[in-house]
Amino acid sequence: MLYIIPTRFGLGVEIWGTYDDLNNFYEVISKFWNDENKVNKKGFDNRDTLISGFSYEIRKAKEGSRLKRDSNHLTFEELPYLGATISWVHFLFSLTALKFNMRYAETNKFDLSQILLVEFWLEKAMYSYDEVGAGNLKGFIEDGLYGGNNHIYQYMRSINLDFFLLGGGKKAFRKLPDLLNVEYITLRNIAVMRSF
Repeated sequence: MLYIIPTRFGLGVEIWGTYDDLNNFYEVISKFWNDENKVNKKGFDNRDTLISGFSYEIRKAKEGSRLKRDSNHLTFEELPYLGATISWVHFLFSLTALKFNMRYAETNKFDLSQILLVEFWLEKAMYSYDEVGAGNLKGFIEDGLYGGNNHIYQYMRSINLDFFLLGGGKKAFRKLPDLLNVEYITLRNIAVMRSF
């Protein structure tokens, strides 16, 4: 089973699972980006760039090129656990882009179960790192970011840099919702202005 834990200094998370766990998640991710039928549609190329980086880390993890450790003793099998480190910002934006793209493709219960599993563990990781910060951040897992942003990748990179410049720790983690809210407010204002 996939699970997610916060990194030591709170800059992101480690996603862990067996090869099969990570491969299943990778296959779900692969269904919802790089679709040739949507490449020229507005916003898809930018979301694809964002999801591509996320997908790359999951692929490298399942190949054993990132983090490795022995079984976490949740199972009786001695399977190695593989993982990758991903920043909070990259994870939240990638999840948002994936879910936005899911609107345009056929999904099944397995796809939804993988996304719900990741959402569950991501929220659990937030709370295990810092309950105060997590209370303000958990809304960004579901719908706090706008997936239709035509420049979502650039926003992610900019906010990720700003977050890293805060230096990590609980203080930086608690400022993350403010950084993400700036993106949300800016996008909504742009959308409203364009509607006039």
